[in-house]
Amino acid sequence: MRDRVIGIIGGMGPQATADLFREIIRLTPARRDQDHIRVLIYSNSKIPDRTKAILGTGKDPLPALIDTARTLERAGAGILAIPCNAAHHFLPRLQARIKTPILNMIRETCVEICLRSPGITSVGLLAATGTVRSRVYHEEFARAGLEVLVPEGRDQERVHTAIWQVKAGSLGSSAQRTFESIGGKLSRRGAGAVILGCTEIPLAFAPDDVGYLTINSTRALAQAAVDWATGRRR
Repeated sequence: MRDRVIGIIGGMGPQATADLFREIIRLTPARRDQDHIRVLIYSNSKIPDRTKAILGTGKDPLPALIDTARTLERAGAGILAIPCNAAHHFLPRLQARIKTPILNMIRETCVEICLRSPGITSVGLLAATGTVRSRVYHEEFARAGLEVLVPEGRDQERVHTAIWQVKAGSLGSSAQRTFESIGGKLSRRGAGAVILGCTEIPLAFAPDDVGYLTINSTRALAQAAVDWATGRRR
């Protein structure tokens, strides 16, 4: 553990980055400061919008992602974590340009669902429009035999708008009602679990207040990072 340093490619957005760090701290078995994991955070808030790039209306974020990853490599990170689901659309090209392994948050979320609810056949996805359109969840979960259900009609637009409200600092009841009500619709359509598939969503979501199973993608990523740093996985 002494030589295992987690690097976080952050800033997408800053609050989501801080939330991943909090989850890493919470999941680390520690009784004193020195028991905690060394973590390097580069909160590069200048990385271009991932959804706009995926939809073909914005600048490619890959160069900024590469620069951020290489900065963390030079600083000594042994593994990288990206607390942004939409950024995983660019993960294969990013990994090809750097040496340090990158944890795949989409895959880790799929693993958690399969472990917690091995009998389900479909999951719901609450995520930014770029993540939905990129189909990174659809493709990963299809390999595990799971169907991905997404919001219908204007509901996807409502989810994306609520995510931007959270990014702007509004963690109030409006965004929370949107996430929780549309998650409920996905559950009623047959989703055995609902994925909180944008790292802003857990900041405005109360899983104990809803009557369906939710999977926090940020927490799944944090657990994978902790397992690596503490030697529970290679």
